[in-house]
Amino acid sequence: MRQWIALSLLCMSALLLPLSASAACESPIKFGALTWESGQFTSGVLKYITEEGYGCTVEEVPGAGPALETALSQNDIQIIGEQWIGRSPIMEDAIEQNKVAVIGDTLKGGATQGWYVPKYVLEENPGLRRYQDLPKYADLFKDPEDPSKSRFMNCPSGWTCEIFNTRLLKNTGLDSIFNNAHPGTGAALDAEIASAFEQHKPLLFYYWQPTGLMAKYDFAALEFPDHKDACWQDLLLADGTSDCVSGFPVSPLGIAVSTPFIESNPELAEVFKKIQFTPDELNGAILEMSENKRSGDEQALVFLRDNPDVWRGWLSEEAATNLATKLGISLNGAAITADTAASRSDQSALSSSFPSWSLETPLNNALSSVVQNYGDVFRTISTVTLTYLLLPIERLLTIIPPWLIIALVAVLAWFGVRKIWFALACGAGLFLIGAFGLWGALIDTLALLIVSVLVTVVIGIPIGIAMSGSKLLRKIVTPVLDVMQTMPSFVYLIPVLMLFGIGKVPALFATVIYALPPLIRLTTLGITQVNHEMVEAGRSFGSTHLQLLIWIKLPQALPSIMAGINQAVMMSLAMVVLASMIGAPGLGEDVLQSIQTLNIGQGLQAGTAIVIVAIIIDRITQAFGQGKRARQKTIKAGRRPIG
Repeated sequence: MRQWIALSLLCMSALLLPLSASAACESPIKFGALTWESGQFTSGVLKYITEEGYGCTVEEVPGAGPALETALSQNDIQIIGEQWIGRSPIMEDAIEQNKVAVIGDTLKGGATQGWYVPKYVLEENPGLRRYQDLPKYADLFKDPEDPSKSRFMNCPSGWTCEIFNTRLLKNTGLDSIFNNAHPGTGAALDAEIASAFEQHKPLLFYYWQPTGLMAKYDFAALEFPDHKDACWQDLLLADGTSDCVSGFPVSPLGIAVSTPFIESNPELAEVFKKIQFTPDELNGAILEMSENKRSGDEQALVFLRDNPDVWRGWLSEEAATNLATKLGISLNGAAITADTAASRSDQSALSSSFPSWSLETPLNNALSSVVQNYGDVFRTISTVTLTYLLLPIERLLTIIPPWLIIALVAVLAWFGVRKIWFALACGAGLFLIGAFGLWGALIDTLALLIVSVLVTVVIGIPIGIAMSGSKLLRKIVTPVLDVMQTMPSFVYLIPVLMLFGIGKVPALFATVIYALPPLIRLTTLGITQVNHEMVEAGRSFGSTHLQLLIWIKLPQALPSIMAGINQAVMMSLAMVVLASMIGAPGLGEDVLQSIQTLNIGQGLQAGTAIVIVAIIIDRITQAFGQGKRARQKTIKAGRRPIG
């Protein structure tokens, strides 16, 4: 009996041995979903190794950088596939508290960063080599929004590099010559760089590698002094006091893991310590991702299939065999196995059931061609818009004392609603925005709002009038309006950004596109609903079409038109946060920065300011948009005694 029991235990052990050797995990391992190419690729490689090589279940959790780092310190996620060592205060605190560890060295030689210009700029200006040479060549990098100064393209607000670049500008004395431009997102920065290269324009910007653009374009780094760690640590502090200047460190890239992950998965932790790519391998993978429009997971799969000799030494023999089997290759890179080939053949057959009608490549090529051939035309439009519309209104609002603006808004509110409490509330709301330290951001937002509404009205009302008199025009324009209203704003931000450059002008055009449809629709609706008998009476007295429009149709349609203007204003205001993502300053910039830095207080203050402005504008425009009789009723109701 004992022999049978021993034999049974031996068989069970033999069955369970492969499971233990494959390090199957007790619970799913959560990866942070990274947004940059090298991080996506590295995360993809790690996920395939973890899931297919070691039999663990993996999940991916989206989020911004600071949010993911905070989640990692709380073990809500277990792995961030690419971490720049020494760049994040959140990570440094978590490491010091033994909640997180950064293991491995995923890029041989480390990642580099610096201030760059296109290589052709150095070739055309041989005297420009060091940051000290920038004052002599500042005219190359004129800021279109402030021609009296030049422009340095910094990191997006809230990124760590934004802090030390700002400090370097100040410590080098270049802040008196260069404006510190902040793109709202990394994508906006990439678009500005790509646009400059496509048009062969000069641009001074901060960037880093490994990235896709580094593999696509020829960047030339400006020379800085040797790196000094003590100086650099001070440059990382927004409130640092040192006036030193340091070169940029070479940052090791590692894999950030939570401490509980290391304790529960020691075998995987040891594997992650061995993972390393050469710069050519990583940059080549990023370039392939970009050119072939692959995701990080897809590129990781291609890399693992094509380079078994690279990753075989990272894994145990059994895990390497498991992964090779899943990939359908042998460990020496031999041909795909029959089962995997059949599977891929089935997938190809499935995908071939549909014709290939993708417009992605033709549209991208068309945009690139327009930028190359007509970029100067669009930049001229941008300059004219800035010079004669946005900047004058912004300067006017800046010159007017804040107390006078508050008083004017309060008086306007009283004339609109005829309620003293509402006028006082409007004044108090604007005063609160100033007390929050957001008055300058409010002025930027109001300038963009005023210009966008003016442009919207100038374009929208004539189109609405024309549509009201032509059924054919309504049939043509209505589908266009449907597309404008339903197309996600991010889609048309890309071409607008490439054509007009980063800053206020692309934000203006994006806002106008978003706000036009309701004004056009309500203008058309108001005119078509004018009482037919009134129109016939006007005709019987010999009125021309223009006289009918001016004296009968427009006055009768005014409430509907004003409702359209109200909607255009509110939709323009709703774009302030989105506008900040392409470099437009204002209240939205504070909201975006608070999201990227997890600054709840800053976000609530900026959000409250936007709400206050929205309520004030909405109530005033609604009041002035009422018909004459309805307005008189509102005024009488406001005068009626309570009780």
